[in-house]
Amino acid sequence: MLLNWTVMILYNYFSAMFVGPGYVPLGWTPEKSQDCMYLQYCKVCQSYKAPRSHHCRKCNRCVMKMDHHCPWINNCCGYQNHASFTLFLLLAPLGCIHASFIFIMTMYTQLYNRISFGWSSVRIDMSAAKRDPRPIIPFGLSAFAASLFALGLALGTTIAVGMLFIIQMKVILTNKTSIESWIEEKAKDRIQYYQTGETFIFPYDMGSKWKNFRQVFTWSGIPEGDGLDWPVRDGCHQYSLTIEQLKQKADKRVRSVRYRAIDDYSGVCCPVTKGVKTFFTTPCTEEPRIALRKGDLVLATRGLKHWMYGEKILISAADGGIRERGWFPRKCVEKYQYDSETDQPVDGEKKSK
Repeated sequence: MLLNWTVMILYNYFSAMFVGPGYVPLGWTPEKSQDCMYLQYCKVCQSYKAPRSHHCRKCNRCVMKMDHHCPWINNCCGYQNHASFTLFLLLAPLGCIHASFIFIMTMYTQLYNRISFGWSSVRIDMSAAKRDPRPIIPFGLSAFAASLFALGLALGTTIAVGMLFIIQMKVILTNKTSIESWIEEKAKDRIQYYQTGETFIFPYDMGSKWKNFRQVFTWSGIPEGDGLDWPVRDGCHQYSLTIEQLKQKADKRVRSVRYRAIDDYSGVCCPVTKGVKTFFTTPCTEEPRIALRKGDLVLATRGLKHWMYGEKILISAADGGIRERGWFPRKCVEKYQYDSETDQPVDGEKKSK
């Protein structure tokens, strides 16, 4: 049984790793040229982002139906390997539960055979068992310690990976990805903030958990569709989600605040010279940090108490401003007052952090 678990776990693990998520072809454009207005353009891949696709900075490609980039498989989880990755998340806890049962029963029986009860004390002799025949594999103090350590690893894996499996199944049964769940939450926030009265309907939910499940898991192991065109529910069309993404991108530009760097920042994860609070409250995320030099301009889109996330504007870029995104300390910047028409600093600008 343990060998069966191991083979199935490794098969799905390596399938998710080497099959990959599937990438949008370089230079891809929709069949109808007028549909380009509903899509975002990726400057890195030199192509439009197909519906449900997103650009991964680590893979450096636009990934079809991207869910997230997983460091365990050193690849993205997306259209082609979503089923293999989810099966890996299911089988790993099941195998660890089986192993945990073996560890617990082994330690219990071995301790039971070595325990002696007296009138006033309980004594455990780990040197040998009281009963014959002796076990094929000797079980001493070192074996007990190793079994206890392995039991802890198995239980920890069961809890951690099992929670990830539950999260993945929730998004699969609604035919979403983790990114699309976040987009849906931002859509509700945008509608509530501007009081537009519109209603956002997620276009890819088929209305049945079984139908949504079949979008990922098939008997052949090959997901339905080609990763570029997707079936949508009644009342929606192929670009309902991408139009919402464009609205959120425009809203992000409106809400962003321009800052100017007043101190250099090297881009390290935990800067020592920016204060104790900044050092210990560094964002726990894989998102990058951006190095700043005094005078750099940054468009901040979100932030924490001691950190901010934004896009650095390179004024010298020929296309009007290439932006590097990442986190930076609040202590290093101040609000930059400027005239929106001339894009020049306002006279008598007041410094406010």
